[in-house]
Amino acid sequence: MNFDAYARTGVDLVNARLDDLDDLRAIFPDDNAWMRDEVAERDLAIFRRAQKRLRDIFDYGTSGRDVQAVAELNTLLEAYPVQPRISGHDSSDWHMHVTSRGASVSAEYLAGAAWGLSVWLCEYGSARFGVCADERCGNVYLDTSSNCCRRFCSERCATRSHVAAHRARKRAAIGDQVAAPADESLSPVS
Repeated sequence: MNFDAYARTGVDLVNARLDDLDDLRAIFPDDNAWMRDEVAERDLAIFRRAQKRLRDIFDYGTSGRDVQAVAELNTLLEAYPVQPRISGHDSSDWHMHVTSRGASVSAEYLAGAAWGLSVWLCEYGSARFGVCADERCGNVYLDTSSNCCRRFCSERCATRSHVAAHRARKRAAIGDQVAAPADESLSPVS
């Protein structure tokens, strides 16, 4: 069972726009096309509520509130229980799913997300749950760096933030030069 993939479904949900059913369908990758086809309008409200709760878990983890992150994950595990089953089309394609056959799209997706994030927390700790440091972004991510030093959800956000900081330092330096009084000892004597 690929727990990282399940944990990443939680990240995908938190970072998704959920304005309408088309936005919800966009979170399902091609290997879960059946979910994209079966998701219904009634699922949208369920996914929105879960999105908020999963976001809280990342906020708790980022701010060192492990007890709250664990409590919220346990609540989600109760709401979306894992009922593992083997699935596949032939003996070379067997794989595990986290819910029983016939579960709703929201139940299957959210059980996987809660399970994956729970395993991730137990394996790596909640400090590995990150919220992008770029103020304009706010996306969440799982920190896979070797020394738990990741601060941005993507290279794009890191670059944008570093360029903005560099430009701000440059503007401040230019402003300091303009504001500094001229040294009268260097002016020519008449």
